[in-house]
Amino acid sequence: MAKVEIVFFSAEGHTARQAKAVADGARGHADVRVWSLDADGNIPDMLWETLEKADAIIFGSPTHMGGPAWQFKKFADLSSEVWHQRGWQNKLAGGFTTSASTNGDKNETLNYFITFANQHGMLWVSLGQPAANKQENGPDDMNWTGANGGAMAISPANSDPSEAPRSGDLESARAYGARIAQMASRVEAA
Repeated sequence: MAKVEIVFFSAEGHTARQAKAVADGARGHADVRVWSLDADGNIPDMLWETLEKADAIIFGSPTHMGGPAWQFKKFADLSSEVWHQRGWQNKLAGGFTTSASTNGDKNETLNYFITFANQHGMLWVSLGQPAANKQENGPDDMNWTGANGGAMAISPANSDPSEAPRSGDLESARAYGARIAQMASRVEAA
C-alpha cells in the first residue's frame, strides 16, 4: 500500500483540523501518517528518513502575512540536505492552507508549496475540484474558495477550531487527501 505523509504546522488548531480531514480522505487508499511541527518548527529527527520512504508528501500551514508560517519555512529550509541528495525526487506532493479572510493570500502559500515541491523534483497534485461559484453556493459547499492548486479553507480570526474551517472546506480537504492517496497508489503499483 502506498505511503502518504502529511507534514503541517498549526498555530491555533484550524490547520490541524484541515490536516485531519486530508488524512481522513487519504485513509483507505494508503497508509497515512500525520506529523505536526511544534511551536518552534521542529520535527522528530526520524521524520527525514520516513519522508524519504513516502510515495507522497502533503504540506500544510496557515497563511501568515502572505505565505506559510515561519515554522513551516524552517522545516522547508532544513530540507536542503534532502534536496542535495534528491531524496524526494519523483514523489507526489500536495498542500493545504487556511487563513482568516476569504482571500487571505492563500494562493501565495500554495504557490510556495508548489515551488518547494518543484525544487525537490516532486510531482504536484492539483485539487481537481470544480469551484462552487454559482449564486446559490456558499461557504458550506466544497471548494467555495475556488482553489485549484491545493485545498484552501477560511477560518475567521475569532473562530474556535471546532467552528472553522467550515464543512465545505473540510469536505474539499477530505476529497483532496483521497485524490493524492489514490494517485500515490497508482504510482506505487507501477
